[in-house]
Amino acid sequence: MNLLLLILAAVMLYGIRLMSSPKTAVKGNALGAAAMMGAVLLTLISEGIITYPLLWLGLAVGAALGYYASVKVLMIQMPQMVAALNGLGGGASALVGLILAVQGETFGTFAAFTTGLTIVVGALTFSGSVVAAGKLHGLLKQKPVELPYHSTLVGAVIVLIILALMPAPSMGVGLIQLVLALLFGILLTMRVGGADMPITISLLNSFSGVAGAVAGFPLKNPLLVAVGGIVGASGFILTQIMCRAMNRSLVSILTGRTTVTSSTQPIAPPVSEDKGDAPTEPVGMTWQEVLQTAERVVIIPGYGLALSQAQWKVKELIDILEEQGREVKIGIHPVAGRMPGHMNVLLAEADVSYDHLYELEDINAVLSETDLAIVIGANDVVNPAAIEQPNTPIYGMPVIRADLAKHVLVLNYDTKPGYAGVPNPLYDGDHVSLVLGDAKESLEAVIAWLHSGAEATVDAAASMEQESEELRAARMLAEAESVIIVPGYGMALAAAQFQVKQLVDALQGRGVDVKIAIHPVAGRMPGHMNVLLAEVDIPYDLLYDLDMINDQFSSTDVVLVVGANDVVNPAAQTAEGTPIFGMPVLNVREARQVVVCNLDRSPGYAGVPNALYDMAHCLFVPGSASQTLADILTALRQLT
Repeated sequence: MNLLLLILAAVMLYGIRLMSSPKTAVKGNALGAAAMMGAVLLTLISEGIITYPLLWLGLAVGAALGYYASVKVLMIQMPQMVAALNGLGGGASALVGLILAVQGETFGTFAAFTTGLTIVVGALTFSGSVVAAGKLHGLLKQKPVELPYHSTLVGAVIVLIILALMPAPSMGVGLIQLVLALLFGILLTMRVGGADMPITISLLNSFSGVAGAVAGFPLKNPLLVAVGGIVGASGFILTQIMCRAMNRSLVSILTGRTTVTSSTQPIAPPVSEDKGDAPTEPVGMTWQEVLQTAERVVIIPGYGLALSQAQWKVKELIDILEEQGREVKIGIHPVAGRMPGHMNVLLAEADVSYDHLYELEDINAVLSETDLAIVIGANDVVNPAAIEQPNTPIYGMPVIRADLAKHVLVLNYDTKPGYAGVPNPLYDGDHVSLVLGDAKESLEAVIAWLHSGAEATVDAAASMEQESEELRAARMLAEAESVIIVPGYGMALAAAQFQVKQLVDALQGRGVDVKIAIHPVAGRMPGHMNVLLAEVDIPYDLLYDLDMINDQFSSTDVVLVVGANDVVNPAAQTAEGTPIFGMPVLNVREARQVVVCNLDRSPGYAGVPNALYDMAHCLFVPGSASQTLADILTALRQLT
């Protein structure tokens, strides 16, 4: 038995070793999973409980949930998935500790202590991971949340936990330990900002391993001690690596002292007298001119790329540039994604070769000789303030020196500060070109421009012709003071809620009063549309039910219908004998102007033609809702 345990531990270690290289990481992960499954089976056999039907039912349910998550969870959601798995590991250890606490009378001093410690470490890992996952998924505020006397409260909880570890274990003592540890995990994680969450996840991963290792002592299971110790040590090493990468101490991160709060005033970029590192050429050139002649190109991706799912466009851009004989490299900052290796995996998903990827130190060594640096959805990791502004929270953090390139093309959503809240002086450089908007759309524009020649001219002309209606819609929205957006199931089918969010932000940025009208059956079930919009962080206070919004259409400048048909069809009020007559609908037709973004003019589910499309004050824009809204948004941003 001990020999088998030793073999499984060795396989686990070898699997972790293989994960150190992207080329062998998949094999390493498979070996680790196989070793873990072997450990589970070996434990069941050794304990003589392999015949329990409930146990196999639990294994089947867990396997099914794991498979479902592996298929459904997007790569961009992997950080919060990892946080959730850390929490489950910690929670399992805490439950094991509680069960052991019931048997506390038979324990010696060491077993009693490790039982309590298992509950504490497991429970704080669980609650801390829940908070971390919630912040990463947007369910909780990403800004640090600090309670009055927060540090004092944390200290008091720590003292109480230590005192709770002293008595002999019992169910009562175990429950006290559990509650205190859950509270501690919440207090610890809630004041960590979103920018520092990757480090916190690594630490919680370490804690989950520690909880498992400690549980192995009262259980007298050396394999659990070994595997837990491996996970705990590797997680802590990763935490240290990330702290060094961001030049931050773990204590300052956990106390929330590294993130600028909303009350912090923006810091003006310094005026530097040292011009030694400033690029000498091609200042004053457009990005099109530079892109046409650049021989050495460095692409610097950030989390904005992940949000827009633009990795496939990056792959397309690389292929075009290399076909034209350009040298292309990709600079990866350690915290460019939400966790270490996140950006590497996203790019690998699009078949970007690992040979193109360069770590921070390696890419910084060549940037001064680079003709063009293309920043895609990155902010803090390329912010020169980390070097130039000592009074900012990112000062001292290693960054990719995009500013040293001869020319910089920034493809970011806007010029707002990143997670750290520090304005980026890179945007104001004379050698910097800004193309603002969704990263995927901006890359599409760059790629379209690269396709030079007569074919590109024809395509551009055709595109302008197709976009004439989108441009008209953009002008109507730009001139409006009040806009109501009416989403329907067509929006859900096109997954256009992301574009709706961007449009809401753009309109509100112009001072437009924006509301969203929700029909009870706009989706496939009540509340469906609300959830879809909440998925992209559209505030609930913008959503209005039918009864709340119908009286406001007549005083609204523009109504934008996105993939809705029957729920805005005037036939429900005028056409007796039709299936929808008498059905309450949104009074869209009463607005001063209406823009309908539907796939086509076909009737909806009820099969009743929609007279709204032919009304004089209605502009019909056919096509997929996601693409149509993206085109309208692009045109809107170009309007002054």
